[in-house]
Amino acid sequence: MTDDVRFVLLATFATGFDADVARAALEAEGVPVLVKGQHVGMFGAGFQGAMMGGVELHVPSPELARARELLEE
Repeated sequence: MTDDVRFVLLATFATGFDADVARAALEAEGVPVLVKGQHVGMFGAGFQGAMMGGVELHVPSPELARARELLEE
């Protein structure tokens, strides 16, 4: 048996800005977050406009329900 925690998809955002706001809110409540899809070629990670494929936020599976509730607030 393993104690490995899997990160699961919580939400996909159209812009890096929206993803950053959600990430900050979750981290402020102690929920770890992995961000995927933030790099947009020549524009780099600081680009805050709409991104093809969006920006995904992933959280540990045991935190998924809590993270969803926090984002709804």
